[in-house]
Amino acid sequence: MALDEPRDNDLTFIDQGITFAIEKKVFDEVRPIRIDYVESPTGSGFQLKSSLPSSGGCCS
Repeated sequence: MALDEPRDNDLTFIDQGITFAIEKKVFDEVRPIRIDYVESPTGSGFQLKSSLPSSGGCCS
C-alpha cells in the first residue's frame, strides 16, 4: 500500500472522505478486498483482507 495519484488503469473508491485507488487488474485478482484501520497495543495502521488464501511460510 502506498500514497499515489490515481492513474488511467486504476479504479477509485471514496469511503469516509478517503480516496482509494487500485489497479484494475490487481482488483480483479484480489476482490473482494477490505481495508480497515486498526489500533492495537503494538501499533496502528491499515489492515488489508482479501478472499485469497494466505500463502504459508516454510518450515525447516
